[in-house]
Amino acid sequence: MKRVLSFVITVWMALAPNGAWADEGGELPILRAEDVSLDDYLWTARPLIVFADTEADPRFAEQMARLAARPAPLLERDVVVIIDTDPDGQSDIRSTLRPRGFAVVILQKDGRVGLRRPSPRDVRELTRAIDNFALRQDELRNR
Repeated sequence: MKRVLSFVITVWMALAPNGAWADEGGELPILRAEDVSLDDYLWTARPLIVFADTEADPRFAEQMARLAARPAPLLERDVVVIIDTDPDGQSDIRSTLRPRGFAVVILQKDGRVGLRRPSPRDVRELTRAIDNFALRQDELRNR
């Protein structure tokens, strides 16, 4: 299991040297929680925050692999991925959302929590949740 986890993290870091997954339609931003503020994304993007107590958490590796496999649907929905794997660092994001161990949290563009789950989720489930947000439905109607 350690070899698989090490491989996933190595591939993740190699594919995302600038903090983003390359995609034909653009890049899925992947940022560290200590480098950003949630206020930076208010009304402009939907932060998807992946919390873990360490990067060695297999759930963290699994979630990042799932996001990397299908970035395009997330880009279409203005998602920015923020990772926080340092509980001792007490980032502002961690202090605000107060996760316990591993968690996946999606914020709506207005800053409210739209989804919170304690286990990895596939992109399809995440995008379905986003598509049910009232602001996303307004976006789709106004296109």
